[in-house]
Amino acid sequence: MAFAAPVSEAAEEAEHNMGPIRLGPRVANTSPSPTRGPDAVFASLLCFPPPFHLPLILSPPLLPQPNPTTSPPGTPAARDLLFLRRKLRDLLADGFHPAMMIVEAEAGKEAIRRALRSLRRRHLVEEGAHRPAIEALARPFAAQAVEWKEKAEKHELELQQCYKAQSRLSEQLVTEIEEGKASKSLLKEKETLITTLQTELEQTREENTQLKQTLEEKTSALDLLIQEHQAVKAELEQALTKQKVAEDENRNLIDRWMLEKMKDAERLNEANAMYEEMVLKLKSAGVGGIQHNALQEADGIIRRSEAGYMDIMETPIPSTCRITIRAHDGGCGSIIFQHNTDKLISGGQDQTVKIWSAHTGALTSTLQGCLGSVNDLAVTNDNKFVIAACSSNKLFVWEVNGGRPRHTLTGHTKNVSSVDASWVKSCVLASSSNDHTIKIWDLQTGFCKSTIMSGSNANSLAFIDGDTLCSGHRDGHLRLWDIRSAKCTSQTFAHLDVSSVSVSRNRNFILTSGKDNVHNLFDPRTMEVCGKFKAMGNRVVSSWGRPCISPDENSIAAGANDGSVYIWSRLKKDGVPTILQGHSSSVVSSAWCGLGPLATADKHHIYIWT
Repeated sequence: MAFAAPVSEAAEEAEHNMGPIRLGPRVANTSPSPTRGPDAVFASLLCFPPPFHLPLILSPPLLPQPNPTTSPPGTPAARDLLFLRRKLRDLLADGFHPAMMIVEAEAGKEAIRRALRSLRRRHLVEEGAHRPAIEALARPFAAQAVEWKEKAEKHELELQQCYKAQSRLSEQLVTEIEEGKASKSLLKEKETLITTLQTELEQTREENTQLKQTLEEKTSALDLLIQEHQAVKAELEQALTKQKVAEDENRNLIDRWMLEKMKDAERLNEANAMYEEMVLKLKSAGVGGIQHNALQEADGIIRRSEAGYMDIMETPIPSTCRITIRAHDGGCGSIIFQHNTDKLISGGQDQTVKIWSAHTGALTSTLQGCLGSVNDLAVTNDNKFVIAACSSNKLFVWEVNGGRPRHTLTGHTKNVSSVDASWVKSCVLASSSNDHTIKIWDLQTGFCKSTIMSGSNANSLAFIDGDTLCSGHRDGHLRLWDIRSAKCTSQTFAHLDVSSVSVSRNRNFILTSGKDNVHNLFDPRTMEVCGKFKAMGNRVVSSWGRPCISPDENSIAAGANDGSVYIWSRLKKDGVPTILQGHSSSVVSSAWCGLGPLATADKHHIYIWT
């Protein structure tokens, strides 16, 4: 078996730098010293049983190598190890054979033990010499360890708090980032809105500029109109002043004229007395008779003492209900008699007009085709046509003979409240409406001839003669109109609210009724009150009560709200009326036949009194 060749000093240094060779069990370093002594080297050698392992152990590559970290060069342990390595190399170089070691094993082991004990003692001596320095160096480190530990715990706690604060700040940062994104999007929307509003603002400024220009133009035009208005107002004041002067002059002229009329009337009365005396003398002398066509007075009224007077027998005051007629479903609105006949005409809310016999109470004819309830009725002076004023803003005209519709008169824009036909001209008709107008109609053509505008609605109207019309208004005035010029010729205050107007048969009186529950008789010549009638319990039925005058002009009949009919005598001075009982509801209309009977109507029945 060949032995390993000797190695050089460079190889020794390389082996010293390679560190220990770990074959077999590793020797633990339990020594407090940072270096490894010869004891560890020989212990590692003795752990191999002879003789088989010794060549391997002693081979140079397998010798323990000094570790620079545990045995730095120059230390005693390193020197001892180097000495052993050299000794072994010398033995090998001198022809050392493993068989020879069997004899010398014990001696070698003993020498190694002594060397190990010597090295251990030296190590302990060195360790004892260095221990005070080591303890002196370790003592301040131990004292500061607790402080450092407390600082470390404190710093660790602060670090945890920093981590928590960092977590909170991270969450806040995320929230702030989201809010920033939302604010950014909102900012973009606001910028878009601001751009839109700026555009609208520019448009509005342009419009404002145009409006300012228009306003300046309008202002200049208004200033011009104000100047014109002031000029017209000055002219109007002058015209009103002139009108007031003219009215005063007219009033003076009327007073003078009335005085002259009174003087003329006195003279005529004296002449009539002289005439009657002359007639009596002539009768007693047997000479001639009274001329039947004597001249009328200057005022146009035919006196009973004059020739040409149409004598109408005295109308008796009725006291008994002779006939009761159920005329219309829903109620009766108006009744009227034909001229010089006993034919009674009624209109109601069932949109029909019916003709009855006042003698028997029988229905003789029904006129169909009316739209709306009937508010008022009129008959032409020749009894050929019947006219109905309706709530449908229209008037309907029928032929009495045959009942055929003749015309539908349209033109009013609101409810037609009243209608009347001229007793002189059979083709002239007048109507009033809640649209502040009075219309004059031509029955031949069915067209409106003229329209009279009034400041107050006319509740009722009636013809006095062929061209003069009287009307009662809601402002309480009674007005006379000339239908040819469509101008008001006279007016007077009659009631708080005039509800009805009717004219006597001989056109000598105008009867008015108002919501003050008073009935007035006016002289159409002077427009003065010549009779006033009222009674306790006699309450006018709103705007629909229609009183009437007897044919002899001596009695006035008016229905009341309690169903009674009041009849006053114009000739009696006590003013005590005759009261007829029988109606079960408010009496809305009354009409006096020229042949004597009185007809009154409530919402359900028509009563004929004798």
